[in-house]
Amino acid sequence: MVNQVSNVFSWGMSQAHLLLPLAIAIWIAWGDLRTYRIPNYLTLGTALAGLVFQAVFHGFVGVGSGLLGLALGFFLMFPFYLLGGMGAGDVKALAALGTWLGPALSLMLFVYMAIAGGLMALGVLIYKGLLWAKLRLYWSYLVSWVLFRPTGVRPGPPPPAEVQGIPYGVAIALGMAALFWRGG
Repeated sequence: MVNQVSNVFSWGMSQAHLLLPLAIAIWIAWGDLRTYRIPNYLTLGTALAGLVFQAVFHGFVGVGSGLLGLALGFFLMFPFYLLGGMGAGDVKALAALGTWLGPALSLMLFVYMAIAGGLMALGVLIYKGLLWAKLRLYWSYLVSWVLFRPTGVRPGPPPPAEVQGIPYGVAIALGMAALFWRGG
């Protein structure tokens, strides 16, 4: 029993640096669930606090790592924002958490939250009974794009989104929880 408690304690201490980012990610998810927005004060405050954390505990090297994590988080999410699949708050949230995590853990968080977000989107489509209709619609769009591309004829626009977006802050929090659990 003492050995198990010791193992849990040592695991918890090895994950302590991820505890505050996890709490922030949960706060982000809670706000996103309520309002479908992630406020700027939260993302800016998270980024600044992450840089201060890095400076205090790791010095200039830590600040550099935090800035690289911020840039990586931003540039990983920005293409999805440009394509309309992501809100600006989601982009800023990953960038802000990147200041706490640095580039390597930011990349791991991105992978975990992408898996969580994909599963959430799949769940919403199944729940609303739209999965097969969406698959058929996107398949026809893809086939039209492949067939018409060589001829120069442009296919019609992609199908409109009929489903309200998912609060991606939840996927960020689930990804952060997976990162915390798996270790960083």
